[in-house]
Amino acid sequence: MADEWRTPETIALIDAILRLDDRDEAERFLRDLCTLGELRDMGQRWAVVRLLDDGLHYAEISKQTGASTATITRIASWLNHGEGGYRRMLDKVKSTSGEGSLPYPAGTER
Repeated sequence: MADEWRTPETIALIDAILRLDDRDEAERFLRDLCTLGELRDMGQRWAVVRLLDDGLHYAEISKQTGASTATITRIASWLNHGEGGYRRMLDKVKSTSGEGSLPYPAGTER
């Protein structure tokens, strides 16, 4: 079932995240919660989403982020057919950063 990930524990985690006040608090919470690998993986996924939204080809996204094309394909599938969370956040970031530019670089050279 699609909602199996929604457990009391994940709901409590989401509720905790919604209570974070600022970037510093979010950084501290996420660093305590996640391993460095998990944080890097999530950061990489977010970079991939932003680059997909910019229309870059998978090979270029892979070159810029280090993500495999299989990972990029999965992320693209979620971007286009998932819960809508990626799209909603992309739209929010664009609407608050002015003229569609992102307040941070979309990818990192490796």
